Amino acid sequence: MNVNISGMSDLEEAIQKVREDVAALHGELVRYGLVVWTGGNVSGRVPGADLFVIKPSGVSYDDLAPENMILCDLDGNAIEGTPGSERSPSSDTAAHAYVYRHMPEVGGVVHTHSTYGVAWAARGEEIPCVITAMADEFGGPIPVGPFAIIGDDSIGRGIVETLRGHRSRGVLMQNHGPFTIGSSAKDAVKAAVMLEDVARTVHIAKQGGDLIPLPQEAIDALYDRYQNVYGQSSDDRRAEQS
Repeated sequence: MNVNISGMSDLEEAIQKVREDVAALHGELVRYGLVVWTGGNVSGRVPGADLFVIKPSGVSYDDLAPENMILCDLDGNAIEGTPGSERSPSSDTAAHAYVYRHMPEVGGVVHTHSTYGVAWAARGEEIPCVITAMADEFGGPIPVGPFAIIGDDSIGRGIVETLRGHRSRGVLMQNHGPFTIGSSAKDAVKAAVMLEDVARTVHIAKQGGDLIPLPQEAIDALYDRYQNVYGQSSDDRRAEQS
């Protein structure tokens, strides 16, 4: 798709900022051991525009840079004539685009192949909410989404159907792996890191015996405190996520 953005300085600046953020955040997936080889991806919505930025397909993480991130419309089409548009976008682009179209509150989407998250997905088993850190971050269990073949927006439909109305910012797509969403690309990456952490911890706990579920009232109280009270002021938290 060809969209003329030249001369639109505010939009150009916004696109460049998202390019830089998305390129840098892929390094966090490597840092936390959430991906292998060229698998996995981060995308970020361009504020104030029906556009998002995602990595190219099959490119080494060491070679990712702002200039080779791909700018797409919300149908997943690369914007012709923009940096990186000569490359093929991530094979998960259609899924990301579907999420952005149907969940306007989402500013970032992440997909990883993290070991423990994929192990739960391979069993088609949700991660139960049995530790306080999970109640804080996800507000309950991490659900399982339907099995879907990569290549079209089937995965995106499964993500939206599973997470819409759910407090969790992560979903385990059955036989595939984790997808996370957030208010920004950075927020979605944080969710991906935390998802793998709780997936590992709860898996290890299961090996030792029965899990002790958290009461729903405790989950609600922990989630409310973490989302609305913990850390700095709400204005500072929003600034950090932007």
